Amino acid sequence: MTTLLAVSGSRRERSYTKKSLRVVLDAAGEMGVETGMIDLGAVDLPLYHPDRDEQGDSAALTRRVREAEAVVLGSPVYHGSYSSTFRNFHDYCSKEEFRDTAVGLVATAGGGSYGPTLEHMRSTVRGVHGHTVPEQVGVRNASKKYDGDRLTDADARRRLEELGVAVVEEARRLHPDSRG
Repeated sequence: MTTLLAVSGSRRERSYTKKSLRVVLDAAGEMGVETGMIDLGAVDLPLYHPDRDEQGDSAALTRRVREAEAVVLGSPVYHGSYSSTFRNFHDYCSKEEFRDTAVGLVATAGGGSYGPTLEHMRSTVRGVHGHTVPEQVGVRNASKKYDGDRLTDADARRRLEELGVAVVEEARRLHPDSRG
């Protein structure tokens, strides 16, 4: 069965990034795939050190990425790029984790700009040989698009759902024997 794993690079408890990723996961789940999420704000992941192979939960987290056919990476926009939490996790990842993996990208912004964040994420995924789908979603003014946990912006919802479908379709293309 195809597995789609979301990775939230936010440490906030009520994160708009996590909420947006859940919309993607729900759409993918309707296609009959197994879904899961890594909440980087709730794991033990020390600052990456290149001389130490495994630290904290790093081995279990990278194994989950490696075993998934599809991954959706999400980050809040911090200073025009992705969060340090996302970067730290991504430093633990290599070509082994992303080889033949369909990857979708989500960036949530408190303001209006998310373009550089998505470009930075796309560039780092390319560096580990992930297959980033053309669809990607930036959510501007995220706090105004949610009422509690409910996404109220129809366009943002549609784009997030379409991302979920696109990532599953790419994963199935890359892994025709794991359709589910």
